[in-house]
Amino acid sequence: MAEQIVSPGVFTRENDQSFITAQPVEVGAAIIGPTVKGPVEIPTVVTSYSEFKNKFGTTFTYNGDVHSYLTSLSAYNYFQNGGSTLLVTRVTAESFEPAISTTVPNVSGSGNPASGSINYLPDELNGVRLNYDGVNYTFISASELVQDYPNLNLYYYNTGTGADLASEINAKVPQYFTASHDGTTLSLTASFAGEAGNTITVSTGSYWHLINENSVALTLSGGTGISGNTFMLKTFSEGVIMNNSGSEDANGALISGSEDNLRWEISQRDEEKGTFTLLIRRGNDTTNEKVILETFTNLSLDPKSDNYISKRIGDSYQQVQTDDDENRYIETVGENPSRSRYVYVSDVLAKTPDYFDNNGVAKTTYKGYIPTLGSGSFYNGMGALIPAGVTPLFNKNIDINTQGLTGSNYDVAIDLLTNKDEYQYNVITAPGLIHEVSGVGGHTSQLNTLVTNTQNRGDALAVVDLVKYGSTILGTVGQANAINSSYAATYWPWVQIINPDTGKTDWVPASVLIPGVYAANDAAAEPWFAPAGINRGGLTQVVRPERRLQRADRDTLYEANVNPIANFPATGPVVFGQKTLQKKASALDRVNVRRLLIELKGYISQVANNLVFEQNTAATRNSFLAQVNPYMESVQQRQGVYAFKVVMDDSNNTPDVIDRNQLVGQIFIQPTRTAEFIILDFNVLPTGAEFPA
Repeated sequence: MAEQIVSPGVFTRENDQSFITAQPVEVGAAIIGPTVKGPVEIPTVVTSYSEFKNKFGTTFTYNGDVHSYLTSLSAYNYFQNGGSTLLVTRVTAESFEPAISTTVPNVSGSGNPASGSINYLPDELNGVRLNYDGVNYTFISASELVQDYPNLNLYYYNTGTGADLASEINAKVPQYFTASHDGTTLSLTASFAGEAGNTITVSTGSYWHLINENSVALTLSGGTGISGNTFMLKTFSEGVIMNNSGSEDANGALISGSEDNLRWEISQRDEEKGTFTLLIRRGNDTTNEKVILETFTNLSLDPKSDNYISKRIGDSYQQVQTDDDENRYIETVGENPSRSRYVYVSDVLAKTPDYFDNNGVAKTTYKGYIPTLGSGSFYNGMGALIPAGVTPLFNKNIDINTQGLTGSNYDVAIDLLTNKDEYQYNVITAPGLIHEVSGVGGHTSQLNTLVTNTQNRGDALAVVDLVKYGSTILGTVGQANAINSSYAATYWPWVQIINPDTGKTDWVPASVLIPGVYAANDAAAEPWFAPAGINRGGLTQVVRPERRLQRADRDTLYEANVNPIANFPATGPVVFGQKTLQKKASALDRVNVRRLLIELKGYISQVANNLVFEQNTAATRNSFLAQVNPYMESVQQRQGVYAFKVVMDDSNNTPDVIDRNQLVGQIFIQPTRTAEFIILDFNVLPTGAEFPA
């Protein structure tokens, strides 16, 4: 505290000028692409590869073979090379929906299930459709067994008696219906008690009749009491892969459980306290070897309690919306923030407001509402990784069909990431999109938009792939000539790597590895150092590049602003160029200078953000200079600039500028250049000659 000056004397004061300048907020790479699981088109930050695996998965099986998406390969290499944060946006080829928890029963779930019967004549009918809560479950008879389509809730069964149909219903949707057959009578009973079963309808007829019409042959009736479903959970991850409803084997394992889906368990309950414990388990665990992902203790069904299940777990989720101007944005739906990484509460059906009476004793009516001990699964997730009728192209076969997707599947994600206030990153890629692949379903438009959006943001670099596997140098150069931006860079050729999750070798475009190269460069040096060369551009994870480039090949590529991936005998594959795709020669035609500017603008903008709505006075300007000058000095000391000058004074903040409510600052820099061309002159002198000084 300053001394009060009242009577004459000598007074001393301290001015602390030793404040440490805050460093820029750390941002990392952004990647757009398909994943095995996870939220769809919701940009999500992960900070390690293990977190990526938990949220987005790694491998999946198609036609008996195990595959990985380029997205997961890129994430692995990024974190292996020192990356710290990765913004992942999952894209899919069709509409996806989350999975819902099976019934969480409570003691008060008494009453009668709804039921009904119809005549089933196999010779006249070839299917039935069951509808519950607006969702259709269609069973079609066929002359032979064919593939099921669970993402469409469309199932096939052997042509035969109604007994075959009853067996199929019991196998596919036991959480809703129980079916039996006697003679020509097919009997259906809801799998739960309560009036909700009275809404189940049954339609019969031909395949097309069932698909295109809604003629109801039977509505179940007789359901009484409450359903006994205490609450419902939904998964953040979307798709058929999240479904695992079905019976357990002798070890308590779900037959359709996997490491990618989930199961739930009520492990403890206390009627006197009105609380219970919920476990979120991995889908492929067993009763004796549980893999518990999350534990929520002392949960309550009382909306007035701090332990109310919706408050403790959260009932919020995100979805993509489009405004009247066709701008896309993320809307958060729900009242309570998410505290689970895997699920949210979609409904509480058995609330217990004021669980205790005035004496602090649990009300008898509510005691039976506490969920019973037991476990369950999830069902009704919608969306297949590979859509029906699509043969996905992987590895070096990528074309318009890229891993089962097309260019237009990326549109929403690219639009969302234009929001620089919401999403921060310094490099962005969309591995799997190839610039030369044009036409309907092609990728050219998407990559052009990605580059334009990145340039408009001004705070990142887009790494794009120009050509397919097997392309020529001239074809690559031709594609490079179609892009002119210092906010984009490209690398060639494709490379072969070992897939960490399958053990196989995969051919991948360079964009899969370049974010990892940038991360390794930043960890070893600074963003304004060139992410290239033997010291900071080595690709130790590469088995071999698509082709070995000669010096003349590298010259042709570099002249066209394509960064070559060279393969030297002593060092192996290495990034041997650092040009942006800017055509005009300037300091900004180099990646290290563009990344320097991105770094400087990021930090200085953060400083300036704190001055918005402050008084436009000398004190505010000095506050800005006091933070920016020390930072720029540190950049200079770390070889980022040769020289700099920061101006924010009366010279650029004249009265007319101030009257317009503006505060103007100017930062002048001379960026350091890299030694890309080292010239060594060997001069042979005669014996006895003196060496030059």
